[in-house]
Amino acid sequence: MSTLELKEATMQFGGIKAVSDFSMRVPEGCIAGLIGPNGAGKTTVFNMITGFYTPTRGRILFNGLPITGMPPHEICKTGIARTFQNIRLFEGSSALQNVMVGFHVRQKNSWWMPPFYLHLKEEKQIRNQAMDLLVRFGLDRVAHMPAGSLPYGAQRRLEIARALATRPSFLLLDEPAAGMNPQESTELMSLITNVRNDFNLTILLIEHDMKVVMGVCSHIWVLEYGICIAEGDPDHIRNNPKVIEAYLGEEYLKYA
Repeated sequence: MSTLELKEATMQFGGIKAVSDFSMRVPEGCIAGLIGPNGAGKTTVFNMITGFYTPTRGRILFNGLPITGMPPHEICKTGIARTFQNIRLFEGSSALQNVMVGFHVRQKNSWWMPPFYLHLKEEKQIRNQAMDLLVRFGLDRVAHMPAGSLPYGAQRRLEIARALATRPSFLLLDEPAAGMNPQESTELMSLITNVRNDFNLTILLIEHDMKVVMGVCSHIWVLEYGICIAEGDPDHIRNNPKVIEAYLGEEYLKYA
C-alpha cells in the first residue's frame, strides 16, 4: 500500500507554475528523496502535502484518503509530520517544552475540562514521554535550556524530536543536513535510518547533500522548474543524463 500519493498536483502563483502535474507514490516504510536545483518546487510540494498550500489542481491521498486542502493541524492528526528548511523552534522555550508541544496534538483532556486531575495526569505523562525523546536524541542534558541557545546540530535534532512527538507514520524532512559539516552529515544518515526503523515510519526528504540522499534513499524524484524530470533508485538517478545536466553536473560523477 502506498502511504502517500500525489496525482498531477499543480501549484500556480499567478502566471507562474511552481509545480506542474507532479505525481508520486511513496511506498510504505521506505526512505525516499526529492531533489533538484534551488527553486525547483521541492518545498512547494511539501507545503501542498502538509496543507500550507492548497494545490491549484490535482489530488493528494494519504493511506487512500483525500487530504487535499485540509488545514495543517488536521493533516498532522492524520499522521503526517514535518521539519522545515529554516528551523522553526520556539526559541525562547526550553527544549523540553518544544517537544511537549508536539505531544499536545494528541492530548485528550483540555485544562478546562473536569475533572482537572485528569489533565494534570496526562500532562505528567506528556512530560515524561518528551523527556524520553530527548534522551533518545542525546538532548536530555539540555532539556531545560532555551531552544534558541542550542548548537545548530542540536536544534536540527530537536526539531525532528518535536515532529516525532506528534506520533506520525509519515515524516517529511526539509533539508535536514543544511549547515552541517561532513561528520554531522554522516551521523545524520544513521539517525534518519534509525528513526525510520525505531518509529516504524515512512520518510520523504528534501536534501542537497548527495552523500545523504544516495546513502539513505531507496527511491528518488528529481524536479526542475516544477516538473519531474526523473525518478528511480539511486543508481538510475546518478547516471541519468537529464539529472546530470540539470542538477548533479559532470563533476559529481568524478566523486560519486
